[in-house]
Amino acid sequence: MAEEVFSQRTTTCGSLTKADNGATVVLNGWVHRDRNHGALHFINLRDRYGITQVVVDDDASKELQAVANELHLEYCIAVTGVVRLRPDSMVNPAMVTGEVEVKAEKIEILSKCAPLPFQIDDGNEPREDLRLKYRYLDLRTQGMQKRMKLRHDFIFACRKFLTSRDFYEIETPTMIKSTPEGARDFLVPSRLYPGKFYALPQSPQLFKQILMVGGMDKYFQIARCYRDEDARGDRQLEFTQLDLEMSFVKRDDVLSLMEDLFGSVFKEVMDYDLPARFRRLSYQDALNTYGCDKPDLRFDLPLSDVNEIAQKSSFATFKDIVSQGGYVKAICAPKSETVDFSRKYITSLEDAAKIYGAQGLAWIKVGENATFSGGVSKFFAGLEDELATKMDAKEGDMILFVAHQDWKQCCASLSAVRTKLGKDLNLIRKSFEFCWIVDFPLFEYNEDEGHWEAAHHMFSMPQAEYLDSLESDPGSVKGDLYDLVLNGYEVASGSIRIHDVELQKRIFRICNFDDETAEERFGFLLNAFRYGAPPHGGIAPGVDRMVMIMAEQSSIHEVIAFPKNTAGISPMDDSPSVVDEKQLEDLHLIIKYPESKT
Repeated sequence: MAEEVFSQRTTTCGSLTKADNGATVVLNGWVHRDRNHGALHFINLRDRYGITQVVVDDDASKELQAVANELHLEYCIAVTGVVRLRPDSMVNPAMVTGEVEVKAEKIEILSKCAPLPFQIDDGNEPREDLRLKYRYLDLRTQGMQKRMKLRHDFIFACRKFLTSRDFYEIETPTMIKSTPEGARDFLVPSRLYPGKFYALPQSPQLFKQILMVGGMDKYFQIARCYRDEDARGDRQLEFTQLDLEMSFVKRDDVLSLMEDLFGSVFKEVMDYDLPARFRRLSYQDALNTYGCDKPDLRFDLPLSDVNEIAQKSSFATFKDIVSQGGYVKAICAPKSETVDFSRKYITSLEDAAKIYGAQGLAWIKVGENATFSGGVSKFFAGLEDELATKMDAKEGDMILFVAHQDWKQCCASLSAVRTKLGKDLNLIRKSFEFCWIVDFPLFEYNEDEGHWEAAHHMFSMPQAEYLDSLESDPGSVKGDLYDLVLNGYEVASGSIRIHDVELQKRIFRICNFDDETAEERFGFLLNAFRYGAPPHGGIAPGVDRMVMIMAEQSSIHEVIAFPKNTAGISPMDDSPSVVDEKQLEDLHLIIKYPESKT
């Protein structure tokens, strides 16, 4: 069958200028707008590069007029015509091509468009379920086109920078041995070996370490990762990370590399200047000052410890909690021109705090000359100056308190209040604020399971001063770990790795993996370590999350071409889906469905 012939484009819809006046061109694209004025027909033709106005004049042939009258939105067409200058009154400075238009001499309909489920770029964004079901239409929108370009530019800039620093881009396997790394694995049944399974990688962690044993020295890849866990706005079942590892490095080498990398990438992609070095906070200081280990530093509002003042007050609740070893922390909400600190608003702040375990939210309003009113103010009589000075509180401000026996819950509850205040009071600066969180605990205790677990993963190096006390006091051990935080999101996590077999076994034992189990699960890594493993470390920034923040979005769905929804479903191709019995038979699988609840 002969291949269908069409007029192939000679230029794009975003490239014509007045310098092209008089040129005969061919454009291919989609009908973005269609205005039929009888004698004159105006068509805005769109492709990835922009929009060009096409005009069918009143002197056009009947055949051309007939084709133009047949057009509808999103028809895919080819236009052959002559570039001409628009009249001065018709110049559109909002369009790159706004000084010119194309007088159509020929229009070919390459494909027609069914009735649209939503209009492309009509100013009203459709529901997300529609956007994901018809993702091929959503991808045509200006917003998605810009964000896909931003994602490409980000990845390309990362590749260029790392290549300039002597990194090799190396692919690691997609089907690997199932190893416990925190989340559930996605399993792939083997047809050739009944009862055995591959797993999709949660990360290339073990393989990149083995690459260091293999002498690759500096590795990176744009890695696809898979975790069978609940989806949310900044995470989904499959995601992409910039994975990298280096040999013969210490923590500062990795941190400096990332600061140089993102300094280069943000300048190239966003024309945005980052500081040469990012602020560093210990895990303890981050929680104590901001309530969480991923603080948004685009606004101030630090948390303050007020145990000492609380003990001096006459508020029995605070005094009892402090006397029993608990904590009272406070935050000062600055006077706002737009938000009234009403009881209703205070209740909304309290609701935010309760999500993280707070029993309530105490408050005081600050008046002229550090006078207090409302809430628990009467219990702080005589302490007004001391508390106002401690909180740097001024007239019109409001001091908010959380008290709790558990320090982490106290911090987390007030952190939720801080976050809400930042948004509600318009305190958040338009900027990109990076910081490093360091000195994480290496282990955390699982109360349900009754044993210690790795806070990040089991391959992270303990800080040297704790090597002798690993088994005797796991809770006090700090790891050579580091997280990179941007605008309140964790965007990268890494560590200096263990490269010694015996130390790795000690960590496994603390995490409830005896030597036999460790050899069964991780024997290939331990064997590699027996052959001269170098000291090494690395990090893995999340591509989806980084681009989401750069694009000023709140969901990674906005920067992924074909995302799953929050239920882990792809509405466009209806996956996951049932497979036929023959496929299950080939894989030696029988489906056991959950019992229906009556």
